[in-house]
Amino acid sequence: MATLKADSLCNQLLIAMPGMEDPNFSSTVTLICEHSDDGALGIVINRPLQLQLGDVFRQLSLTEADAKVAANPVLHGGPVGTDRGFVLHNPGTNYESSLAVSEDIYLTFSKDVLDAMATGSGPGKSLVALGYAGWDAGQLEQEILSNSWLSVPATPDIVFDLPFDERWAAAARTLGIDITQIAPDAGHA
Repeated sequence: MATLKADSLCNQLLIAMPGMEDPNFSSTVTLICEHSDDGALGIVINRPLQLQLGDVFRQLSLTEADAKVAANPVLHGGPVGTDRGFVLHNPGTNYESSLAVSEDIYLTFSKDVLDAMATGSGPGKSLVALGYAGWDAGQLEQEILSNSWLSVPATPDIVFDLPFDERWAAAARTLGIDITQIAPDAGHA
């Protein structure tokens, strides 16, 4: 079992710096869902795919009862395990495999949450993502030290409510920063 780090980044939003060269993370916001001595797992929350939740329901042979839910976009959650689905959602219902990211945000990776969503009885607020972002032990800490990421506490409004194209700038504004004005080259003093 992984031990939780005293300086855990769980429930933090990682904001990709303008100089981020990895195209998987350029201009992204990633919610860190788990961070221990063994590494970290996060879900990119601002990269919608050309795929709707109804498409996922049909692939899983789920009855699609709620047209509004079916029209929601599916996100590219990261470059790892892109055939695996993850649901970020608000609390309220217990599902088979859920992880509390915070008291306001849960991560579920069992099909029962999708069953509930298809019938319109799922969580009040949710995001569905394919794939995740993963870091080995010490890798994320090194990337932060090399100025690849800014980190801010996650808020449900940024995770669930803001339009996807506004999340990167909005997350940076919580630090009082206009991220579009930051030079892409980083340095150390």
